[in-house]
Order: sequence, then structure tokens, then C-alpha cells
Amino acid sequence: MAGRIYSWLDSRLRLKPIEKTLLDEPIPGGASWNYVFGSATLFLFVLQAITGMFLAVYYVPSPDHAYDTVQFIQQEVLFGWFVRGLHHWGASAIMLAIGLHMLQVFFDGAYKPPRELMWMVGVVLFLIMMAFGFTGYLLPWDQNAYWATQVGINMAGTVPIIGDFIVHVLRGGEMLGALTLSRFFAIHVLILPSIIIFGIMLHLFILRRVGPAGPWDEARAKQGSETFYPRQVYMDAVVMLGIFIVVGVLAATIEFPLADKADPTDNSFMPVPEWYFLFYFQLLKYFHGPFAPLATWILPSIFFIGLFLLPFFDRHPERRISRRPVTLGAGMAFLTGMFVLLGISLNDLYAVPKTDPSVIRGQELVEKHSCKTCHRIHGEGGAIAPDLSFVADRRPDREWHLKHFLDPPSMSPGSFMPKFPLTEKERNDLTSYMLTLKSGA
Repeated sequence: MAGRIYSWLDSRLRLKPIEKTLLDEPIPGGASWNYVFGSATLFLFVLQAITGMFLAVYYVPSPDHAYDTVQFIQQEVLFGWFVRGLHHWGASAIMLAIGLHMLQVFFDGAYKPPRELMWMVGVVLFLIMMAFGFTGYLLPWDQNAYWATQVGINMAGTVPIIGDFIVHVLRGGEMLGALTLSRFFAIHVLILPSIIIFGIMLHLFILRRVGPAGPWDEARAKQGSETFYPRQVYMDAVVMLGIFIVVGVLAATIEFPLADKADPTDNSFMPVPEWYFLFYFQLLKYFHGPFAPLATWILPSIFFIGLFLLPFFDRHPERRISRRPVTLGAGMAFLTGMFVLLGISLNDLYAVPKTDPSVIRGQELVEKHSCKTCHRIHGEGGAIAPDLSFVADRRPDREWHLKHFLDPPSMSPGSFMPKFPLTEKERNDLTSYMLTLKSGA
């Protein structure tokens, strides 16, 4: 049946030449697992596009509704939590895939003539993906998103001459608010996808014109070639399936939490960027005052200009690793510095135990409403009502606590605890604190 449909389409659209172009392209040296990263990146981009379209159906890009719509997706929409998880973990996976793809091209010397343009387009695509990460980070409109974006926009303001203009364009006004969110949403779902689709098409067009580079070892490349189909297609398909399984398992088992709703007045909040920005986040800590521009725009500009023009700096005609000691040494030095900064940042973030802000607010509510007048908590308070020191051992169910704070007698018959005028957020905060009151905590 499928064969007949294909024959019918081929008789009208002449698909055979396209099939030959896509599948019969020779790969010098044959198929290799080393070449799967480009296809993996393309697959993840498609996954991000599909999940992003689903999320956009429910999302409202305004400060009054953005946070609530993300919560609605997470808690109410059928499998919304899973799709949001796929989008979140897919973003991390695509950055990792791009990094590995660029490293493979770098170490194989596949940016050398006649593939300079393909490398340069790839660097631009990398920058666009970073812009995706930056613009998408604000959309949940929680504290972390708001203040991390504020830091990023302020960094753009340090660029001489055009810095103020960039800040004004990104913010849409004097402060980060409704216009900022709507602009970031438009950039994230309309402008950047249009640009990157064109960039991907251009990247693939150049690849088809110049052909795959093959291994850096010329002796191996001259041993023969192999068409893209079937072995390379098989390898790419296996990796794509593996990536989807890993991303799916992460989405199903590790929830991507929201911080509190964005509060522009809380300038004490310390944002933490995504892991792929952490090394840069750490670098910023070492440059202050007049030296700050070094980290905010001078060093990044030097790096990306150098990366973009790499084929013209590394002019040695051979791709053999032993013939490129300076270029490879510079690359290894950058990777070493990046991983050292990443390690320091992770150590700083996780060395000190952190308390959930919701738990802290719940503890403050206990003091505000004088709950210890009746309840004892770890030796402090009265003995009129039940001791709450280890209440989570007896009542580990979050829903029970939420209903109890809404109407105590309905959950604890005979209770004389009054109905406090608590908001939904306050009930959640009190519940978060109650669930920490357990033995061994």
C-alpha cells in the first residue's frame, strides 16, 4: 500500500531525484557514529518546535496571566506537565547536541576549505539557539526568570554606543514589564524560528553542495566511501530514538519547578541560569567595576568573532590533528576553563543547603497567626492542640493539609481550630512547611 502511494506521488512530483540527493550522498570513509550529532540536533529542534506549539496554545504572554497559564499547563492540562518537561529537557539536550556537533567538526578540521561557509552558518545557528534559551527563559514569569532576564538585559547595556538602544528595544520601555514579555514571546515563537529555519536550510544546502568532510585521516577517507543510506540513516535513527527516550524519562520523572511569581520589588532575589550558562555566570563574578565590560561583552565578542572566522585563522591546508597544535591547544584551553568555571559554579550552588522559599514563608505564617499558642513545634509552643513536631510522619499527604487549612473541622472532626482567611498561596506555603516537620529532618 505504502509503495503504491509512493509510486503515485513520484509519478506526479518526481520524488526519485530528491530521494537520490538525500539518501545516496557518498560519505568519505563510510558511515560513523561520529557523524550523528548534526541529525540529533535537527531532531531536537523539531521536538522543541512541536512541544513549543502545544505550549503556545495555552500560554498568555502578559504579566497578569503568564505565570498562571504555565501553572495551568503543569497542573490541569492533560499531559501538559509531560510536554512542558519535554520542552525544558529538550532545550538542555539541544545545547548539548550542538556543542558536541561543533566539537566534532572542530576536531575533525571539517571547517577547512571548501566548508568555511558551512562552519560560519553553523556558528550563527549556535548564536540563535542561545537567543532561544535567553528569550524562552523569561516566559514562565517567575522570580528566577524575571531576575535572570534583568541581569542579561543589564549586561547588554554595557555595550558602548548601542547598549542603551539594545536595552530599550529588549525592554520596550524603562523597566522590564508587559512589553518585555510580549516582545520576548514574539521573538521566541515567531522571529527566531523563521530565522533558524532559513539558517538550517542554508546549512543543509551548503552541505549538499560541498559534501561531507569525512574523517581527518586522509588515508582512511581514501579507502572508500559509503552512501548515507542505509547505515548512517540507521545510526542517526538509533541516536534519535535514544535521545527521545532519555528526554522523555527526564520529563516524566524530574519536574521542572516554578519559583514564586515574578516580583519586581524583590531585588534581593539571586537568580540562577540554566546549566549551559553557569560557567559564564561564574565568570561574571570575577569582573567588577571598570573591568565588568570585559566579561559582559568584550570577551564574548572576541570569542564569537574568533569562532566565526576560525577557518581563516587556521590556514594550514591539512586537517590532521598533529598539524594543528595551536588551534587544538586553544580549543582545549577554552574547554578546560569552561569546565573549571562550571565546576566552581555548581559547587557554590549546591555546597550550601538551601531552603525552599515556600517553606520559609510557611514558617513565617506560623509566627504571624500565633499557631504556637496552641501547637508545640520542636519543644516550643503550647500543648492545647496536637504537637506538630513530626506531623508529616502522621500526615504525609499534601492534599490532606491543603483541605485541612481550608476547613479544619471537616478533616479533623472535633477540632476547635478556626478557619483562617488564607489565600491559596498561603495554604500551599503552610503545607510546604508542615511537610518538613518529620523525624530525621
